[in-house]
Amino acid sequence: MKDEAGRIRSWTLDPSTPHFMPPPGAVDAHCHVFGPQADFPFSPAAKYLPQDAGPDALFALREKLGFSRNVIVQASCHGTDNRATLHAIAVSGGTARGVAVVDPAIGDGELDALHEGGIRGVRFNFLKRLVDNAPKDKFLEVAHRIGRLGWHVVVYFEADILEEMLPFLAAIPVPVVIDHMGRPDVAQGPDGPDMRAFRSLLDSRADIWTKVTCPDRLDPAGPPYADFVTSVRPLVEAYPDRVLWGTDWPHPNMEKVLPDDGALVDVIPLIAPTEELRRKLLVDNPMRLYWPDEA
Repeated sequence: MKDEAGRIRSWTLDPSTPHFMPPPGAVDAHCHVFGPQADFPFSPAAKYLPQDAGPDALFALREKLGFSRNVIVQASCHGTDNRATLHAIAVSGGTARGVAVVDPAIGDGELDALHEGGIRGVRFNFLKRLVDNAPKDKFLEVAHRIGRLGWHVVVYFEADILEEMLPFLAAIPVPVVIDHMGRPDVAQGPDGPDMRAFRSLLDSRADIWTKVTCPDRLDPAGPPYADFVTSVRPLVEAYPDRVLWGTDWPHPNMEKVLPDDGALVDVIPLIAPTEELRRKLLVDNPMRLYWPDEA
């Protein structure tokens, strides 16, 4: 949905209250903030121009959904200017951490400042519709430089380029988190080629994690996202210590069909059917990665 200025709203203003209640301390480990534009302008290279979706709205949603913490991932519309993400972390009262997008030429002092601001990883985006340039050699240089901070790398790509990504992923010297399972075709089922290839990637390194997120993006049939559940539940059961979950609020580029965040939360017990799996997915795993001093 667009306003009079042509700015996009990709989130519902009235999400439902989920039936599922997350366990105490649950972390929404993949969400974003947009602006506010007046304080934190969007990148001139941004591929989309969203309406403001700042920390007040994010934390109000968190409370409604029953979560305690957030991991805020730098949105592509802000480019390598991480001020909006850092601001959201700063006003969270210690209940948010972040993942930055950085210029490969960033200095060590700037990395240290990001760490002090609550950043715990960097994101490398390979979606051509969102970024113009993804220099693997430069990304690897950054990956080598963040090891001293205890950070990890978050990588976003689509299933059709997984094979060509394998050498790059293997060369990353720190833990790796794959966004949205590399966007497999969940209609293929858990034994389809996309999910088999992704499981092979997870088997290649014990420090590759993934976010079992975005049924709204991956399963066009909508709630209760049956294809997503059928494909993803075996992944959660097979790799219980390396999975994360998040809302993806405010759902960049999803303006045609606004996702209901309450319905997304209600998918959690379908993909993590036991209390132990849900505890690992929502509390233990994200705490170990983003708040290791408290885990």
